[in-house]
Amino acid sequence: MSQDGAQNANAGRSLAGGRYQLRDLLGQGGMASVYLAYDSVLDRQVAVKTLHTELGREPAFRERFRREAQAVAKLTHTNIVSVFDTGEDTVDSLTTPYIVMEYIEGRPLSSVYDEDVRRFGAVPADKALKITADVLAALEISHEMGLVHRDIKPGNVMMNKRGVVKVMDFGIARAMQSGVTSMTQTGMVVGTPQYLSPEQALGRGVDARSDLYSVGIMLFQLVTGRLPFDADSPLAIAYAHVQEEPPAPSSVNRSLPPAVDALVARALKKNPNERFPSAEAMRDECLRVAQSFQAAPPSIVHGSGPQSGQGVGASVFPPVGQAPPHSGPVQTPYQPTPAPHPYGTPAPSAPSPAYGYPQQSGFPTPPPGPYGPQQGQGTPPPYTVAHQQQHAPGGGRNNRSVIIGSAVVAVVAVGGLIAALTMGGGRTKDDGGGDGGPSATESVSRAPGYREGDASRTVETTECTEPRESYLDPDKVTMPDLTFKDWGSVVQCLKAAGWKYKKVDVDENTYGQGTVMRQNPKARSDFDPKAAPEMEFEVSTGNPE
Repeated sequence: MSQDGAQNANAGRSLAGGRYQLRDLLGQGGMASVYLAYDSVLDRQVAVKTLHTELGREPAFRERFRREAQAVAKLTHTNIVSVFDTGEDTVDSLTTPYIVMEYIEGRPLSSVYDEDVRRFGAVPADKALKITADVLAALEISHEMGLVHRDIKPGNVMMNKRGVVKVMDFGIARAMQSGVTSMTQTGMVVGTPQYLSPEQALGRGVDARSDLYSVGIMLFQLVTGRLPFDADSPLAIAYAHVQEEPPAPSSVNRSLPPAVDALVARALKKNPNERFPSAEAMRDECLRVAQSFQAAPPSIVHGSGPQSGQGVGASVFPPVGQAPPHSGPVQTPYQPTPAPHPYGTPAPSAPSPAYGYPQQSGFPTPPPGPYGPQQGQGTPPPYTVAHQQQHAPGGGRNNRSVIIGSAVVAVVAVGGLIAALTMGGGRTKDDGGGDGGPSATESVSRAPGYREGDASRTVETTECTEPRESYLDPDKVTMPDLTFKDWGSVVQCLKAAGWKYKKVDVDENTYGQGTVMRQNPKARSDFDPKAAPEMEFEVSTGNPE
């Protein structure tokens, strides 16, 4: 009998000595199936999630899952789906772990999102910010208890008939991530590709800030009607998370104010240290931004740019006997997937590529403690991909949870060198002083492997002469983002504003000579324009380290 047939056949059976009588199959995915059930002891309807038999065969996983369910059951909050019970039973002579949850009469956020996209092109910004704030309220409670969700996405957020937001599926991803199963002992990571944080994609230990990144992805999707990173394969999507910068939401939805751009940009920082420090801080900002502007109907810019992670598969795995192409994704027809039932998106698994964080960015492996790294993230295995079919959360293409061996980290490390190569090489200082400092065209000693920069990456002088006003202090402005821009155009921008600066040469041959690699003050930090600090910019020499 097929797995689908076996799961449907479970309807009508009972668990826990007849206490939970399984009725309708609500949904199923790669890890579990969810049933509407009747609790004969307390005379109420509940939702029962049964783990698939291949997981039930592993005693270590069952024990870890039991402990995680016990921890999640302690989470009591309006915005969290309550867990009532957990256990295991024998179904067709096979051990089947299960958890009993609050039954929510409503629909998933993915369904709400789909409806708003059909009507307006995106979810109205005020509504999206309120939903996001409620999700963050739930995460605030879980993070205080040391529980990181690891799979935040519209399919794991419910809205009941009264519009109350409910976050579900805490604990399952962590149990999978724990390393106690044969699935994870070889270096698997868990999540959903479109919402994966860079550190998840790398197979590193994650903390609460990983959830905040996923919330940022979800908020971008709600207010724009599209995902910031999407591609034809989980590998390419994960690659984009660690290598590519997201577009500004207002470039897709013109009705959005700069405050929404700033909020999303901070949540989607590659370096966790540059994101919001906590769910509470991000929630406060969501509510503040929601109150700071007059909501307007979405104004969506139609047409799509290049796919995220384009050319990754072809360049990393070219056909035998052929050289890797320069770029160009394999285009596949869009195949919409039906919106899932409220409980049709159990939290399974995901991919992992590679990215090297610059040392000076201060990105450490999270320390031991409530958000410290999980055990079992060992040496990556040979490249394997085990797809677990899922419903698409919110109309995106191939928004499935998958398990991908983190050997992909090693494979995509070719691309990951982009950031790693920016680390500390030999450096010399030059004072620009705002009075004719070094230009991008100055002569440099060209070592073997030297690379020219891209002079077309320019910045408008208005970025410096008309900087955005601070959202917190009207007497201050925010520092423009001048990284990865051509140094010559940056100098013109700085001079136009009368800002003093220093240039620091760093050896780096990925982006090429004259590319600004880092800046201080950091982008979007606030300062007084009447007493602007001396700014420092690390600029590529084009030479290898």
